[in-house]
Amino acid sequence: MEYDVVVVGGGTAGLSAALTLARAGRRLAVVDQGEPRNAPAGHLHGFLSRDGMPPGELIEVGRSEIAGYGAELVSGRVREAAPGAEYGFTVRLETGRLLRARALLVATGLRDVLPQVPGVAELWGSGVLHCPYCHGHEVRGTPIGVLGGENRPFSVHQASLVRQWSEDVVFFPREIELDDEERERLLARGVRIVEGDVERLEADGDSLTGVRMADGRMVPRAALFVGPRFEPRDELLIRLGCEVGPNGWVAVDPSGRTSVPGVWGAGNVVSESAQLASAAGMGMSAGIALNHYLLADDIEGAVARYRMR
Repeated sequence: MEYDVVVVGGGTAGLSAALTLARAGRRLAVVDQGEPRNAPAGHLHGFLSRDGMPPGELIEVGRSEIAGYGAELVSGRVREAAPGAEYGFTVRLETGRLLRARALLVATGLRDVLPQVPGVAELWGSGVLHCPYCHGHEVRGTPIGVLGGENRPFSVHQASLVRQWSEDVVFFPREIELDDEERERLLARGVRIVEGDVERLEADGDSLTGVRMADGRMVPRAALFVGPRFEPRDELLIRLGCEVGPNGWVAVDPSGRTSVPGVWGAGNVVSESAQLASAAGMGMSAGIALNHYLLADDIEGAVARYRMR
């Protein structure tokens, strides 16, 4: 089957791009494996008009909208994509199915690599959180902890930031050795510092109850913020030969265009800081740019045929 665009990834960015392209009358397919990054969260927040909606419901609404404009939804995983011999790109799914497209949009997101502390992965999305702008309001006024991680500046900043939502904030530096200035700033901010190794998190079902230290101390907490390491799911873009920027992420222009003609990236796969609303905006920008890219090709083809009359 031949398409104008194949969108790889059916999250907020991919669906937003697909909606823009489908409404422009483009033939497209959205390939998605059904593993959204925010699946562990019970609700999404900060997305105007959708605040409090379950993440899965947002995806289902988006899928229904693009299908209504004629976009094809393909369930599966892309094994590889490569320039076609005669027609744009060839996309091969793990099932063996081949899709051909004039252009590609990759919106495959990122992986959250969590601190290796027992209980963190099990409570991820409930008692263990990352973004205070997404979930801080829901745990406001409760005893909150912040777990130090390998990204030292982020961890220290996160502890100061979370203090906006609660007067009872504890920072667990773990392997971070705070310098005098960092320590002073946290204490002045009203953040308590608990030194020592963290052994595990204690919970009652899906509810965090506290942080157990290696020396046996139990620090009661109702929520714990952590800073994961972000790994972009950019294998497809890398194999296509897309240029990587100094930050280690695939480089794109403001519209999401990569260094490879006809290939765009949008959302967390090219931006670790993209949240739902910004990812949706990135998807729309990429969709518009892709349509213009295809339009230029349409006009060139039309001119060539016109001259042959």
